[in-house]
Amino acid sequence: MSALIQQVAPTELKAWLDDAARSAPVLLDVREPWEVAICRIDGSRSLPIGELISRWPDLNPEAPTVVICHHGVRSLQVAHFLARSGFAQPLNLRGGVAAWADEVDPSMARY
Repeated sequence: MSALIQQVAPTELKAWLDDAARSAPVLLDVREPWEVAICRIDGSRSLPIGELISRWPDLNPEAPTVVICHHGVRSLQVAHFLARSGFAQPLNLRGGVAAWADEVDPSMARY
């Protein structure tokens, strides 16, 4: 049985990032470089899925990690992978950057 991955809504993530009393999560953007070139959430780290297997050991498994993609499907898969790999708190950005643009930053470029 796979672990249930916590979903975080764009507005919840924005509130978390704006709350100086809370430690900021790692924002892990797993989209392709061409997608990140169009739009990205400030402070996110780009790690395309194709590089994940070789580079995930560089990440801190104890840090809350919000995984980001376009619509939240690829990021959910990566969050499950991180959970199986021992990460304490992988979270999925529900709806991805598309939802972030809809709910938090309407000026964000879309594709």
